[in-house]
Amino acid sequence: MNLVKDIWTKEDLIQLQAYLLSFSKGIESASWEKRILNTEMVCLAVPSPIVKKITNEIAKGNYMSYLDLWPWDNMTTVFINGGLIVKIKDFDLMVEYLNKYLYRVDNWGAVDTLKFKINNQNKKAYFRLAKRFLSSDRPFVRRAGFIIMMKLVDDDEFIDDIFASMNLFNGEQHYYVNMMIAWLFAECFTKQRDKTLEFLKTHKLNKFTMNKGISKCRDSFRVSQEDKDMLIKYRIS
Repeated sequence: MNLVKDIWTKEDLIQLQAYLLSFSKGIESASWEKRILNTEMVCLAVPSPIVKKITNEIAKGNYMSYLDLWPWDNMTTVFINGGLIVKIKDFDLMVEYLNKYLYRVDNWGAVDTLKFKINNQNKKAYFRLAKRFLSSDRPFVRRAGFIIMMKLVDDDEFIDDIFASMNLFNGEQHYYVNMMIAWLFAECFTKQRDKTLEFLKTHKLNKFTMNKGISKCRDSFRVSQEDKDMLIKYRIS
């Protein structure tokens, strides 16, 4: 199928769905994908490399025309949408589409697929966006905020604010937000070890998040055995 188009139409989307289905790994794999993502969306179980290749092909043409049709037929389509949105070069326009996207997603995979293009020119704008996302009443928007922060952990300009933001979520109830904070903690320990050790002295992370974060550190090849043993004392019983 030709994916490089000047204008996308609804008829093109119908052809695309048939094209995507031709790459499906089958009903059993689709059922597994649906369970893992814990989504209400239809799953096709199209392999990630193929999804990435198709997304990049669409991006060679007028992908804004594609996005303006807001295809939302299945998770593969959602992944393509997310992959295209983060390619939008105008930051404000990207945020406009991203807001609409995150408003609709119902699972962690649709958030984690977002590969934000963060650089020295836009990192402050991204950090402001992350903090705004953290104030959302939608859990997967909050998760997106912490994913952006994870990309900025090794920047001394933001690390203290990241720790402060994590501390605000002591009462967080949503599993996928707490898990993201745990991942963020592990990333902090890996890239900002000394500052993370200072954070541990006064942190306000809840039991689930703290213990999961320590487990992720102990599972990491990037953490020394000495540090893995040391971190045990910070577990909350």
